[in-house]
Amino acid sequence: MKLLNTVAALALMAGAAGAAEMGAVDEPIKLAINEWTGQHITTHVAGEMLKAAGYDVEYVTAGMMNQFQALADGEIAATLEIWSSNVSDEYAKQVAAGGVVELGDLGLAAREGIAYPAHVADLCPGLPAWEALKDCAQVFASAETIPMGRLVDYPADWGTPGADRMTGFALPFKAVPAGSEGALIAELRASTERKSPLLITFWQPHWAMSAYDVKFVELPVGNEECFTDPAWGPNPNAVNDCDFAPSRIFKGGWSGLEDKWPAAYEILSNYQLAVEDQQPMMGAIDVDGGTVEAVVGEWMAANEAKWKPVVDAATK
Repeated sequence: MKLLNTVAALALMAGAAGAAEMGAVDEPIKLAINEWTGQHITTHVAGEMLKAAGYDVEYVTAGMMNQFQALADGEIAATLEIWSSNVSDEYAKQVAAGGVVELGDLGLAAREGIAYPAHVADLCPGLPAWEALKDCAQVFASAETIPMGRLVDYPADWGTPGADRMTGFALPFKAVPAGSEGALIAELRASTERKSPLLITFWQPHWAMSAYDVKFVELPVGNEECFTDPAWGPNPNAVNDCDFAPSRIFKGGWSGLEDKWPAAYEILSNYQLAVEDQQPMMGAIDVDGGTVEAVVGEWMAANEAKWKPVVDAATK
């Protein structure tokens, strides 16, 4: 859903209820910064909206998987890009305990999966069908994994979804966690330049999907039975023998956010960002070398119609 399609309705709703109180404007609102560029963009856009409303904002580095205790304790006010397919159990625990509340969907259309640059299909005939990986594993082998193939998984702090699929499908691959998002991009760049084999856990929206012509391996559709019942799916002895669950991207906040900063709570709850806006900003940062602050600042100046009505509805 595009923000432009929703701001009018949000403004009408907020206008009917009246603008919210600003709350503790003398205290900064702390927003979590996680480990990937898209999240930095999402968070800085939200932060600029809060600043436009009259708040002071601080950005706090926080690991995606372990940020929720700090959120529940009020050390962080909000985290703006939680992926349902890769969220820690700690999130549900803190929601159940009442320290964390959901702030609604972000609006990004997303997908995660096992992927490869398009040229790899020539090295492993049968792709994108997952069954092709049974016979091609040694093509992907490295010194640290031989005789097994090598899968470059998400950084360790993001969980082990790639490794889970290799186990689920009983594929002869060893999952090696990348050190960072930048390391994942370096793998894609090197593979594309050298036309070398690469199997990687990746996601969209991301500028690299088009820059390196990344394709997803076709896996059985992910559903709840796949993750709980070993008998479901092609491997009767394991769970996770399916694709990633459809990803929902949403926002979370400290449970005291609404009382302490009512207008900020409304802004963050109503804030959405479209793939069409986030993805070009990723490229401007990761490919063109722009800073997050400069790129987001340029987007904010050029796209007031997409964010200012949300701020105005909460504050005027």
